[in-house]
Amino acid sequence: MSDISLLVLLPLLAAVGAAASPRTSGIWGLTATTLTAAIALWLTLDVLQDGARYTAIGGWVAPLGIVFVADGLAALMLLMTSGVGVIVAIQAASWGVLPSSCASKGAESLRAGFWPLWLSTLGAMNALFLSGDLFNIYVAFEILGLTAVGLTALSGTRSALRAAFDYLSAGLVGSLLLLLGVALAYGAIGRVDLAAVPMLTETVAGQIALALIVAGLAVKSALFPLHFWMPAAHSNATPVASALLSALVVKGALYVILRISIEGGAGMEALRFALAIMGAAAMLWGAWGALRATRLKLLVAQSTVAQIGMITLAIGVAGDNLQQNGLWQAAALLMLSHALAKAAMFIAVGRIAKELGHDRISGLNRKELRPGAAEFAFAIASVSLIGLPPTAGFIGKWILIDGLIARDAWIWVALVLIGTALSAAYLSRVVSRCLRGGPHVAASAHHPDWRIGDVTALGLATSALLLGLASALPLSLLEISTK
Repeated sequence: MSDISLLVLLPLLAAVGAAASPRTSGIWGLTATTLTAAIALWLTLDVLQDGARYTAIGGWVAPLGIVFVADGLAALMLLMTSGVGVIVAIQAASWGVLPSSCASKGAESLRAGFWPLWLSTLGAMNALFLSGDLFNIYVAFEILGLTAVGLTALSGTRSALRAAFDYLSAGLVGSLLLLLGVALAYGAIGRVDLAAVPMLTETVAGQIALALIVAGLAVKSALFPLHFWMPAAHSNATPVASALLSALVVKGALYVILRISIEGGAGMEALRFALAIMGAAAMLWGAWGALRATRLKLLVAQSTVAQIGMITLAIGVAGDNLQQNGLWQAAALLMLSHALAKAAMFIAVGRIAKELGHDRISGLNRKELRPGAAEFAFAIASVSLIGLPPTAGFIGKWILIDGLIARDAWIWVALVLIGTALSAAYLSRVVSRCLRGGPHVAASAHHPDWRIGDVTALGLATSALLLGLASALPLSLLEISTK
């Protein structure tokens, strides 16, 4: 059995073990997540040294068989998922999965239920990143959609259950569009492997199939105006679940959109333009929602809509010369930066809300409580999301803007800068309150006690900061995707 196959099988088998043994589910979860991260790191180093890896399951190659492909882009996504997953799993193991208010609702069973859901999510995402054909991508999305709905409903509150139902409804619509597109693609060219995507752009039926596939992916990635389900889902889930949903799960659909865009070449120009328009609209609409949000967690969820828009805009404006202009690499780097920063934010928000007893933005200042580690983690993550140096977010936006300027695409440059300014505006609403000193703080005010959540939030936020200084490594890895 190859290491590529283990990235899918190990977490899925561990999910079965965790479900069968709730008392030891935490051990199953931490062990399997750590081992998966080690395998992903090993695979990444192998890809860096020897190039892309291919594994045909059962010896059957495309277009009939299931082929796993690990090139630079896939390896980076695998490393991102397992790396963030390990840190969030450490937080979950500290029993920070649920707030104390859920103790009367069978909190222990719900905590145990987290691990099978997370491990199934990890296995499905790894299968998604490695799959070399559209049908297997659809199958991975089906597993991912069900586990994501379960994570959303984990707390069992009425608002979480309502949000989970909306998530399920949107996911079913996206899956239907995706499956219909895959079926039309097979009818048009008789194959559904990703290498055949350029053939789809040559016929009307193939173009319709691609449009349906991208539409389904747009629903699953909560791209404006198909984002209606996402803010409620991410803001009503538990902090750990929100971190996984926002940092990782939405990246699955964005990754497939990016992959199809890369494979499609010049024939994808119309769809790319539509993606760029939708991305710009999402950037503005998400920022407007974040500026109007009264709850901290809702602000972070609305900011995900805006950041998804920025990433989608980067994919859309990459153009047809994907091998040389590097703009798609900016989108991949922005995905990586967003994953680290957004996971840090949601965990930090959970800690802040626990200390204050609420997450109202207007009530973040308290005379008897000084800013703690969670507030600083939120501030560092905000720096990365805004795109200030030396973070990975800055490097991604620099590559994007530099490429757009080289093409004299000044309208898109202006939109990126406007989106950046708006992100600074809505995030400063929180940072200015969290870190503000002055007379409103009592002389006897104390810092909150340290908890695991503070360590994990700071670790994720600092990683997003330091990644900008080590951005040559992911960019070198991404170069392997073009060979």
